[in-house]
Amino acid sequence: MSERRACRLTGLNRSTKRYVSIKHPEDEAIAKRMIALAARWKRFGYRRINIMLEREGIKINHKKAYRIYKASGLTLKRKVKRKNYEKRGTPTPVSLVPNVRWSMDFVADKTAYGQRFRIFTLIDEATRECLALEVGTSITGRKVTMFLNKTALFRGFPKEILSDNGSEFTSNAMNHWTYEKKVDHIFIDPGKPMQNGFAESFNGRLRDECLNQHWFKTVTEAREILEDWRHDYNSIRPHSALNNLTPNEYTQELRKAL
Repeated sequence: MSERRACRLTGLNRSTKRYVSIKHPEDEAIAKRMIALAARWKRFGYRRINIMLEREGIKINHKKAYRIYKASGLTLKRKVKRKNYEKRGTPTPVSLVPNVRWSMDFVADKTAYGQRFRIFTLIDEATRECLALEVGTSITGRKVTMFLNKTALFRGFPKEILSDNGSEFTSNAMNHWTYEKKVDHIFIDPGKPMQNGFAESFNGRLRDECLNQHWFKTVTEAREILEDWRHDYNSIRPHSALNNLTPNEYTQELRKAL
């Protein structure tokens, strides 16, 4: 069968069939230099290697650089970080054991002079204890992990934490913290704050009994007043859901029963 007929039957262009790859002699020299650079800087990708070549006077476009880089077997394996996003939606009921699940959220307020600040709230769902009330004008995911580590110094780390889908809770810093500490992070469904009911209920009490009762002059004053209120909430204020015991008293009862 002739070449013309075979190409017509297979739908292959004759010029494509006759094409012979031409390897330029300088490509081999470039590949050797790329391998040498990659051996020294093992985490450099082809773009950085190409910049290093340009500094040495070897100028090629990024497409050719990528082709030679890939043909030389220098393609980097991307490091995939594990994300603990498996659990989402309505959480299972928490057991009556302290330190199993912590719930966290944010509350916003402002001083008498209009300076806005945020309050990071952290509670233990089993005992209703307020573990932290951290005040700041800017609270990032990294600061949230600092607050959690600070609480864990006297409580230990929980098995689970529950939060909404705010940027502070879905940040890389938070993801790294949950993976490192082996803590399951449960996210509620977007737009359904009732799935984080313990935190929302606590935030309502915080707003009604503290924030609406004070006119903070400064953020520092707000931090001091909130810490005093947290102490009263845990040690003095009776909780109707705990048979009118305080969270601290209820925690002691649970520990005796275990």
